[in-house]
Amino acid sequence: MAILSNVLIEVTREGELILTGTDLEVGLRLHIRADVEEEGSITLPSKKLFEIVRESGNNLITIHETENNWVLITAGNSTYNLAGMASDEFPEFPKIEDDTFISLNSQIFLELIDKIIYSIANEQENIYSLNAVLFEKEKREEHSYLKMISSDGHRLSIMEKQVDQDLDALTLNPVTLIPKKGIQEWKKFCEGRDSVSISFEKKQMVLKDDKATMVIRLKGGEFPNYNAIVNSIRQENKIEIDRIPFLDSLKRINLFTEDNFHTIKISLENNKMILSSQNAELGNAKDEQTISYSGEPMVLGFNCRYFIETLQVMECERLDAYINSSSSPCMLKSDTDSGFLSIIMPMQL
Repeated sequence: MAILSNVLIEVTREGELILTGTDLEVGLRLHIRADVEEEGSITLPSKKLFEIVRESGNNLITIHETENNWVLITAGNSTYNLAGMASDEFPEFPKIEDDTFISLNSQIFLELIDKIIYSIANEQENIYSLNAVLFEKEKREEHSYLKMISSDGHRLSIMEKQVDQDLDALTLNPVTLIPKKGIQEWKKFCEGRDSVSISFEKKQMVLKDDKATMVIRLKGGEFPNYNAIVNSIRQENKIEIDRIPFLDSLKRINLFTEDNFHTIKISLENNKMILSSQNAELGNAKDEQTISYSGEPMVLGFNCRYFIETLQVMECERLDAYINSSSSPCMLKSDTDSGFLSIIMPMQL
């Protein structure tokens, strides 16, 4: 639909300009004050309109509709003629139930998203539901929690945040899946806002404040039983590692991994961890780290990039890693990163 590249512009006698954009998965409506001479509506190419506004260098922009859906735009000494399309072809903005919203601090959502966004599956992944984030609420010991879970089939990220508000009014589906693009736009919506009102309906979620409304279409389908994966790891065989030295070591070792799988070998024994990688065309690398580990010696294979991306979203100085054997997943967490847990699946060496 060509008109989806356009932004719907509506002006009212009350001096309000309403901008609406959508790709049928995510929709956004903004309300802006304007000097309106005559009410009406039209759609204009959003990218070109953005470029005109950005390059104009002027505080005031005037838009005047002429004939056949053309508009004359004036900004300072510059004038532009821009072809638009009739507004009646633009998709209708979804209806919203105003009585189902609860208001939450935007920082809660930003912290949830930042900890899980990196491990959402890309569109080319075969499992359709992994291109989305599982969103849940939970009540434990009189405390309310919001939780986001993402996985690409090779790793799993879980983040939960305690909230002061009562979440009874927040109605979720049995499986509430938010598409990757929706999560990305949700994050942008929260940035620069102190609080956001949120509501969930059967097929869509809605974010809003007093000037903007965002609608995100929910995905259907199931999500893997992440609790079974978490419970499969006995938190007994613990490795204590300094995060920053470990992250720096991984970045060095990753220089000599094969591009497709980023495979590294991790050897553990008696408070020592040796990381090594090999590239058939370039050579090999080895790095040694001091850790706290007194278990049986193990040789592990993992995707280096998965560890790097996990450690980059953590904030602790020292993290705990749990692993049952050389063929089992590795769990990463720390007391500092409260509510966060990451699991990385092993690779064959």
